[in-house]
Amino acid sequence: MTRIKVCGLTRREDVEAAVALGVDALGFILAGSPRQVTLERVADLVEEIPPFTATVAVVRNPDREELQRVTASGLFTHLQFHGDEPGELMAAQPLATIKAFGIASEEDMRRAVACAGADYLLLDTRAGGKSGGTGRAFPWELVEAARPVRPFILAGGLGPENLEEALRRCRPAAVDLNSRVERSPGVKDGELLRRAVMVVRRAGNDEMEMGRRTQ
Repeated sequence: MTRIKVCGLTRREDVEAAVALGVDALGFILAGSPRQVTLERVADLVEEIPPFTATVAVVRNPDREELQRVTASGLFTHLQFHGDEPGELMAAQPLATIKAFGIASEEDMRRAVACAGADYLLLDTRAGGKSGGTGRAFPWELVEAARPVRPFILAGGLGPENLEEALRRCRPAAVDLNSRVERSPGVKDGELLRRAVMVVRRAGNDEMEMGRRTQ
């Protein structure tokens, strides 16, 4: 079953909607972004989430003091790195780590697949000097050609209209939903989010049914 993370959350009603839909992880952007939130805001947003829901802090090239504040807050289960952080820094963290890579070329894919130090990989879109938050998908044939053995999270312009194809072609362990389920940056669209989650769940159910038929 493909896991689902909803990222760029800024409002309590969007957190509640994501939780009600049974998503697996909630992402909060602490780095500079139109969706940036403070630790104090995250504390308010996650106050009533149920047990076993992962919470992800998204950071970019943080210094050690910032990392200490984030991990010491007790608000997060995962750290997601979006900068040029060295593997040794990620490996030294007390929380599970995700390393995001902007993908636009075969070289980007090779660099991502070779990553060491992080627990999980996230493949996002690199465009116009930005990695992530573009609302655009990267060429999925790069994933198909690389055939990553390591489980990964797929991000980059994923919404209800293209998730089925993305799941079929890329076979990710998890998907990251953000800009394509929004009305504006940081303001999720409840109907788009519901439809996106249903596409992922339906694909997982179809896969399980196919597995039963072949046994």
